[in-house]
Amino acid sequence: MRKIAVILLLISTAIQAQPKYVIDTTYTPKSVYNKEKKSYPFISLVQPKKHSNITEKKEVVYSEISDRKLHFDAYFCDNKKTNPAIVILHGGGWKSGNKSQMEIFAQEVASKGFSCFTVEYRLSQEAKYPTAIFDVKKAIRYIRKNAVQFNTNPAKIAILGCSSGGQMAALIGTTNNNKLFEEKEKNNKVTSAVQAIIDIDGILSFKHPESKEGEIAGLWLGGNYETVPENWKEASALTHTNKNTPPILFINSSKERFHAGRDDMITILNQHKIYNEVKTIENSPHSFWFLNPWFDETVTYTTTFLNKVFE
Repeated sequence: MRKIAVILLLISTAIQAQPKYVIDTTYTPKSVYNKEKKSYPFISLVQPKKHSNITEKKEVVYSEISDRKLHFDAYFCDNKKTNPAIVILHGGGWKSGNKSQMEIFAQEVASKGFSCFTVEYRLSQEAKYPTAIFDVKKAIRYIRKNAVQFNTNPAKIAILGCSSGGQMAALIGTTNNNKLFEEKEKNNKVTSAVQAIIDIDGILSFKHPESKEGEIAGLWLGGNYETVPENWKEASALTHTNKNTPPILFINSSKERFHAGRDDMITILNQHKIYNEVKTIENSPHSFWFLNPWFDETVTYTTTFLNKVFE
């Protein structure tokens, strides 16, 4: 009897330890490579390098909701005490992907004199919009508050994202100090504002002639456009672009649908004399940042832009 009770306890504990949501593992660097290698036979997956001038801190808990912990991994240059920071968001259609996919990119950029943070955020299988935005803004506040631990200048924080992460990065940057996008927390005195945006092939408008967003976006936004049009508009960075938007770099593939709303946004930015750049990587697939020969080019565009903005 006692033996049965112990077994039941172990089973119960194991069940409780299981995540209460589906983990989608369909989007990975390897899956991107397998998808694209037929059309681009010259490509190869980017491999990690050894960098002697960076320190890494893994699985830093920045938020705890009940028994759910959210983490980021930090990679920061040892050459100076106050590096500009880059908060990095992975892609995956708001439902797949994870922070480790941006590790090689973060290491490479950090070695150039930055503090990089690859952030875990809740995906659409676990929580709907705007939860992921709240998560990332909370991570930014944590990083700013604890900047000295990561050789970070709290006044120079950029947000960077790829694909759906790029869409989120643009939305986070265009909603600086917007209370609608700040989770209500006690003693929330540290700002989540960012000073620069890098959008790598992420859309700027969900409902746009260039956009082809559908079921995957609807899963994150809580329904299709006909059901929740207010979410589709509110979650679009183009909706919030104004005189307070920070400088922004767009790095785009040759696939036009992934920069839906970009040119309209640039028109507004130019009206307000806000610095912006567009870098188009010709004849490249979406998710080019995982692949040679485009990885180094993406890193160079990123660091050159931020060195200019943060000089």
